[in-house]
Amino acid sequence: MRFILRRLGFYLIAFWASITLNFLLPRFMPGDPVSRMFARSQDRMQPEQIEALRRLLGVDDRPLWEQYIGYLGNIFSGQMGVSISRFPTPVTEVISSQIGWTLLLGGTALVIAAVVGNLLGILAAWRRGGAIDSALPPVLVFIGSFPYFWLAMGALYLFGVVLGWFPIRHAFSDGLEPGFTWEFIGDVGAHLVLPALTIVLVSIGGWMLGMRNTMIATNSEDYITMAEAKGLRPGRIMLRYAARNAMLPSVTSFGMGLGFVVGGALLTEVVFAYPGVGYQLLNAVQGLDYPLMQGLFLTITAAVLLANFLVDILYVRLDPRVRSN
Repeated sequence: MRFILRRLGFYLIAFWASITLNFLLPRFMPGDPVSRMFARSQDRMQPEQIEALRRLLGVDDRPLWEQYIGYLGNIFSGQMGVSISRFPTPVTEVISSQIGWTLLLGGTALVIAAVVGNLLGILAAWRRGGAIDSALPPVLVFIGSFPYFWLAMGALYLFGVVLGWFPIRHAFSDGLEPGFTWEFIGDVGAHLVLPALTIVLVSIGGWMLGMRNTMIATNSEDYITMAEAKGLRPGRIMLRYAARNAMLPSVTSFGMGLGFVVGGALLTEVVFAYPGVGYQLLNAVQGLDYPLMQGLFLTITAAVLLANFLVDILYVRLDPRVRSN
């Protein structure tokens, strides 16, 4: 419990620091969102309207510390302001409408890449020098060296435009009513294949190599030799002894990857016009939508910290040795 409380204190401090940076950075940037809205309105806004917007968006002439206190109050009450690019929609509403698609895309790709990559790494290390160990690592590393957007555009052109096997944009077909129907679920799955496939292809090599290297080190441990001397079945030794202990670094990587899923695969979402957080973040940057940028950055940061805290708790369960650290 002391270990968990120490880690919780660390993450709370990190969260406070991220909130503070999230507050300061947009205010140190040149210009402000109200001036941009004033320019778009072609001077049709009255002075009292401008002042009301500045106060609404938290960029008025109050002292910085007063703005900071108000910002903290809004954050902990669940109010992140109003989006400028989608005015007058609240930032929380914009994020909540997009984050589900990002979790679907990133979560699906992460689970597939982690499970398949780790299994391939286990088999490659257990049968070191075999066909899987010799052929797959260089091929997957070669594929993983390509940028996301390059593979995404290639898959889009080949499987979407030339062959016509999969849809080429958005998360579901136009005119289809969202709902828990087999038609809608199947359509969403068809739109998910290409963007998820590009993420899996780029990341699966790293999962495989990480597990393979850890498994090779684990196979040289004395308890593996003892298990073999006892005459245990090779499959049991591989899964119950070697893989179980070699899995610990992958648990940490999975937790960190799960946190960064919320950030979205920006370039992949842009290529496929997938309505996720990454695509929305690009629109916010292009439109100088500071409240939405702040809300997205804070959501991503909170997701990363929460995922890492959960991994720390799980690590204590899997490896009791860390409790004394």
